[in-house]
Amino acid sequence: MTKRKTWLYFLPYGLWLALFVIAPVALIVYQSFFNLDHQVTLDNYANYFRSGVYLKMTLNSVWYAFLITLFTGLISYPTAYVLHQLKHRQFWLLLVILPTWINILLKAYAFIGIFSQAGVANDFLRFIGVGPQQLLFTNASFIFVATYIQIPFMILPIYNALDDLNPAYVNASLDLGANRWQTFRRVIFPLTLPGVKAGVQAVFIPSLSLFMLTRLIGGNKVITLGTAIEEHFLTTMNWGMGSTIGVVLIVAMIIVMQLTNDHEPRGGAPR
Repeated sequence: MTKRKTWLYFLPYGLWLALFVIAPVALIVYQSFFNLDHQVTLDNYANYFRSGVYLKMTLNSVWYAFLITLFTGLISYPTAYVLHQLKHRQFWLLLVILPTWINILLKAYAFIGIFSQAGVANDFLRFIGVGPQQLLFTNASFIFVATYIQIPFMILPIYNALDDLNPAYVNASLDLGANRWQTFRRVIFPLTLPGVKAGVQAVFIPSLSLFMLTRLIGGNKVITLGTAIEEHFLTTMNWGMGSTIGVVLIVAMIIVMQLTNDHEPRGGAPR
């Protein structure tokens, strides 16, 4: 009876996993071995690794994902640390989460209005005497908007890691003569590193395949693998090549997950 209940509990999860994770990935891998004439071939993979254009797109995707993750981390860790010290921290945390309830398309169009020639940003530049600048359709605007969108996904795991941290370790460090900075550097940060790694996974992996922001904010000047996949599936109709790029992205995501995987218990004692 116990085993039957276990199977009944696992069944919905297993079906969901099979239909919406395993099946789509298997379909992408399967489709990557077909050309435009629906013939089985390895040319898609050969063209990808021989083409300087695709390799450049790969480097661009990794570089932009790295910058977005870096800026997100630099903003999110201090923010999560301050939030954890506040009295009504759950309320402030809710304010951090609220932007994730808004559709990404709406947020992108909002920033188009802010960065446009008649937007608030250029109005401020005119006010201080700098004059209007081309803020939209630049690499900087793309990275700024992508960072803004990803910040909550970095803050939450870091905040949870700080919340799980045993305060006895911090008190022991202070009692033994360490100052606040030494305590943070040698105790707090190492013990909350699992949260940082989880945040890196939550930000870096989606940032590898961004395509909507590259068009709306980057103005097609930012070319990534996500842009190439969209182009192959919706414009050239070369689903085989688009699936091949998708397979490459999946492999890259698995590598990132392995590199940032945490095998130590959260909130444990430093070694």
